[in-house]
Amino acid sequence: MKSKFLFLILAGALMTTGLAACAPSSKKEESESMQAAGAYHKISAEEAKQKIEENSGMIIVDVRTPEEYAQEHIEGAINIPNEEITDKEPEQLPDKDARILVYCRSGVRSKQAADKLVVMGYGNVYDMGGINDWPYETVTE
Repeated sequence: MKSKFLFLILAGALMTTGLAACAPSSKKEESESMQAAGAYHKISAEEAKQKIEENSGMIIVDVRTPEEYAQEHIEGAINIPNEEITDKEPEQLPDKDARILVYCRSGVRSKQAADKLVVMGYGNVYDMGGINDWPYETVTE
């Protein structure tokens, strides 16, 4: 009887340990694994400015409408509206290994664009969020 009881306790402990190992990971672990899988990097305007200055080859993509782009944009940015980024590789972005910085007005469209670019296989995508947070000079067209 004693050995059956001990067996049940050990079996229960093993099952509990196995279930704990299958528990969902934390948000931080999930975020880290997504970045390791090629997800985009969320960065601040200050970090974006620094990356632009450090890497002259960075492609800056304004994903707002052409009208919004004409009113003001970051110097050197190209305009590819979010609505035009579908499942087909944008012709302005032929190199999937290029460093790409995306932004919009407030951050909603840039997140959508960054997600779509990553799904298409772009591996170095940075989402700055919105130009509303850009404290530096902008240019008009």
